Amino acid sequence: MAELADLEDPKTREVNERHGDDHGVHLGKLRALAKRLKTQQDLACRLWETGDTAARLLAILICRPKAFERDELDVMLREARTPKAHDWLVNYVVKKNPHSEELRLAWSADPDPVVASAGWALTTERVAKKPDGLDLAGLLDTIEAELKDAPERLQWAMNHCLAQIGIEHAEHRTRAIGIGERLEVLKDYPTSPGCTSPFAPTWITEMVSRRPDG
Repeated sequence: MAELADLEDPKTREVNERHGDDHGVHLGKLRALAKRLKTQQDLACRLWETGDTAARLLAILICRPKAFERDELDVMLREARTPKAHDWLVNYVVKKNPHSEELRLAWSADPDPVVASAGWALTTERVAKKPDGLDLAGLLDTIEAELKDAPERLQWAMNHCLAQIGIEHAEHRTRAIGIGERLEVLKDYPTSPGCTSPFAPTWITEMVSRRPDG
């Protein structure tokens, strides 16, 4: 914790806080510290329990993802209220845990929109990598009905799933683009030069065009 405190930088904190993350440690320095510490599950658990965001990010980097029980991850996700801790926990830990599918189903139906966004992130992963057994048409039905009025974090996660369905599954591409065009979610989102717009029709079209068979 003392070493993390020494890495605290006011300018980094200012940038992070604009994105909802309450810490001032540069992520490159955090990763370098994690590389030195290597995997230490017990230390990771103790760091998480501090409640400090930088400590929790470090915990995610040095933990053993498969070592957590389902209920532990459920509690951790509900505690991880900053966007970066939430995203890293889902992407670096939950996706590699044997309980990920069980948690995907539970979280997707959760009344807390931030928890539900984690369920949608796991669904997007399955859309891309393990779509067998998913009801893609049913997912599009839900997205069409709920995307427009969803809270911000949930809306982003559902929109990503919409784009992923359109990118990966040609048979649903026309419908996915049509849903995006009708709802116009993130249509006017400012996009830096060289970056792909998060507006689903643009995103889908751009990613498909980069493929050899696009």
